[in-house]
Amino acid sequence: MSTPGGPSSQSGGSGIPIMRGVEYRCGDCGARNVIKGGDPVRCRQCGFRILYKVRTKRMIQFEAR
Repeated sequence: MSTPGGPSSQSGGSGIPIMRGVEYRCGDCGARNVIKGGDPVRCRQCGFRILYKVRTKRMIQFEAR
């Protein structure tokens, strides 16, 4: 049976989205790149090999002791 939303919406109804890759910015041209496992680490626009990981928009709080 098919579920509404298809296989790309969420996995198992647990509220965790399916991983689509990690977003990086090119160190040369600043273009956004989504890199998945096994993809070459290279900008898709200019071919530069230094990419910077984009910060998460989620709030992260650490407990200091």
